[in-house]
Amino acid sequence: MHMSAHVDALRPRIPGRGIEREEGWLEAHTPDPSEFAAPWALEDRMDGRGRERSIEYPDVTPVYGSAQPLQGVSGAIRRYAYGRYSENTLRHWLLLVAGDRVESFGAHARSLFTLRPDNPITQTGVLGEFSRHPIGSRVGRGRIDHKHAWLDPILIVGPWVLTAVLSVKVLGKVFGGSKR
Repeated sequence: MHMSAHVDALRPRIPGRGIEREEGWLEAHTPDPSEFAAPWALEDRMDGRGRERSIEYPDVTPVYGSAQPLQGVSGAIRRYAYGRYSENTLRHWLLLVAGDRVESFGAHARSLFTLRPDNPITQTGVLGEFSRHPIGSRVGRGRIDHKHAWLDPILIVGPWVLTAVLSVKVLGKVFGGSKR
C-alpha cells in the first residue's frame, strides 16, 4: 500500500492524521524560535577549577560537578580522565572506574584506623546469603548476572581477606622478631 493511500485510509478513523501533508500547513505552523527561548538571561558561570568537566562541552552549568569536590589520588585520576580523554573512549571510563576503586580502597583503609571499622560480614549482606535461599534465587530465574555471579564473592570479600593476610604478615614481621 502506498504511503498516501495508507494515510488517506486512516484519516476517517484518526482525526488530524496526515494533516501536515496538506499544502501550506507546515509554513503556517512553523514555530518562531523566540517562543522557545528562556525569558531570562543566563547566570554568571562559576569558574571551572576543581570540577569535573568533559572536554566535549566547554560550558557547564553553574553547579555541575560541585557536589563532591575532587580530592586526593582518586580526584587526580578523575581529573586526568576528564581533561585528557573524550567521553566516548574506553580509557576515559576505565580511568573513572580506577578512580572509584582508589577512593574505595582509601575509605576501607581509613575505616580500619577508626574506633568503629566497617564490618564486611554484616554490612555486605553475606549473612543473608545463608538464610534467604542463596541458590534458588540465582538459578533458573533468568538473571542477567548469572555468568559472573561466581566472581561477586571474590570481588566483595577478596579485598578484606587480602588486607587481613597482609596485616598478619606485617604484624608478624614487626612483633615476631627473628627466628633462628
